[in-house]
Amino acid sequence: MQLANFIPTAEDYIRYLPEIILTVVGTLIMFLEAAMGEGRKQVLGFIATIGLIAALAGSVAAFAVGGYGFNNMMVVDGFATFFRILAISVGLLTILSSVHYLDRERANPGEYHALLLFSIAGQCVMASANELIMVFIGLEISSIASYILAGYLRDDKRNNESALKYFLLGSFATGFLLYGIAWIYGITGTTNLVEIRRVLMSPEIAPSMALVGTAAALMFVGFAFKVSAAPFQVWAPDVYQGAPAPVSAFMSAGPKAAAFAVFMRVYITAFGVIANRWESFVWVSALLTMVIGNFAALTQTNIKRLLAYSSIAHAGYVMVAVTANSEIGTAAAMFYLAAYALMNIGAFAVVTYFARQGEKYVNVEDMAGLGTRQPMVAAMLTIFLLSMIGVPLTGGFFGKFYIFKAALDSNLVWLTVLGLLNSAVAAYYYLRIIVVMYFHEPGEAAIEVPAVTPGLRVAMIASALGTVILGVFPSIVLDFAGRSATLVK
Repeated sequence: MQLANFIPTAEDYIRYLPEIILTVVGTLIMFLEAAMGEGRKQVLGFIATIGLIAALAGSVAAFAVGGYGFNNMMVVDGFATFFRILAISVGLLTILSSVHYLDRERANPGEYHALLLFSIAGQCVMASANELIMVFIGLEISSIASYILAGYLRDDKRNNESALKYFLLGSFATGFLLYGIAWIYGITGTTNLVEIRRVLMSPEIAPSMALVGTAAALMFVGFAFKVSAAPFQVWAPDVYQGAPAPVSAFMSAGPKAAAFAVFMRVYITAFGVIANRWESFVWVSALLTMVIGNFAALTQTNIKRLLAYSSIAHAGYVMVAVTANSEIGTAAAMFYLAAYALMNIGAFAVVTYFARQGEKYVNVEDMAGLGTRQPMVAAMLTIFLLSMIGVPLTGGFFGKFYIFKAALDSNLVWLTVLGLLNSAVAAYYYLRIIVVMYFHEPGEAAIEVPAVTPGLRVAMIASALGTVILGVFPSIVLDFAGRSATLVK
C-alpha cells in the first residue's frame, strides 16, 4: 500500500461526505457558541439538526458513488450506508429529545450538540471502515465524545460516576481491541479486512490458526464491551442510570448499532475463514447476554436501569443473528437494530419527559396513573414496550422472527429455543410497566404532569410511527438490508 504517493480523488471525498459534514458542522457549532449570547444558543440545536439532515443526504450521495475509497481504507456499500443512516437518524431523534432537557437542566447546548455530531461521525467511520486502524480511529472518535456526554451535567454526582466508570472500563476494553489488531497485523502483515481474509485462505502463507483465533478473541473483548454483550456488560446499567436520559437513549442505540456493524464486518469478512473457532464463543455470549439481561431486569425498580438491562438482552438477540454467520442472519441483525433503535429511543424519550428536573421520577412506580394523566404519552410508551416484547404488528416482532429464523436455518436449534424462552421472561417486566401506568392510582409524580414539548412530541411520535411501520411493512427496511448483507464471504 503506497500511502505516501496516494492522492484522494473527488469520488473519495464524496464517499466520505457524511463524516465531513458532521465534523464541519460540529466544529462550526463550537465556534458559534463562543460568539453567541446566552439567550441565542437555542439555535445551535437547529443548526445541528440541519447538519444531520445534510449528512443524511450526503450518505445517499456517497452510496450513489459507492466502492472503495482512500486507498481501500473505507468502503461505501449498502451495509455501510444502512448503518450511516441509522446512526444519523438516532442522532436526529436524540437532539429532538434533548432540546427541552438541556433547558430544564440549565445545561450548555453548544458543546452537547457538537459532541453528538462528533460521536455520530465516529460511528459513520466505523460503519464504512475496511481497515482495522480505521475501525480503531472511528471507535475512539465515537467513544471519547460518548464519555464526555455521559458526564455532561458536571454538577450531578450521578453523571460524574457514570462518565468515570464508562471511561475506565471503556479504555480497558479498547486496550484489548488494539492488542488484537496489533497481533493480527503481526501474523498477517496487513490490517485490511479483505487482505487478512486472503492471507488466511492461502495455504502457503496462512499463519497458525491458533494465533489467529487468539487475535480474534482479543478483538472480541473490545467489540463485546461496546455492544454490552456478556461477560463484558457490567458497565451498562450503572452508566445508563447515571447519564442524562437523552444520552442514555443515544448510547443504547447509535454506538451500539455502529459497534455491531464493525463486529459483523470484521468477523464475517476477515475472520470468516475461522468461523468454526469463533461461532461457539459468540453462541455462549449470546445466550449469557440474553439470560443476564432479562433476569436482572426482573428485579429492577429504576426504569433507566431496567431499560439498561433490557438493552443488554436485546444485544443478546442480535448476537444470535451474528452467530448464524449467514446473509440472512446479517440482514436480520440489521433490521432488528433499526427496530430496536426506534423503540429504545422512544422509551427513553418518555423517561426524559416524565423524570422532570433533576430526574426525580425514574422509578417504575412513579409511572402510576400516566395512562389517565397523559394518555398520549402512555400510549406511545405502550407501543415501545410491546415492540420490545415482540408483539405482532410492531417492529420488534418481525425483528425477533427473522433473527430466530436465521438461527434455525443455521441449525442453531437450542439457541433459538432458549432465546424464545428468554423473550417470554422479558414479557413480565415490560407488562409490569404497562400495568402500573394504567391500573395503579396516580402517585405524586403523575399529579401535575407537565405539557409535552414540541421536540419530545415529535421524537415520540416519529419513533412510534417507525415502530408500527416496521411491524406492518417490514419489507421497507428488510429488502434493503437483504441486498446489503452480502459481505465478503
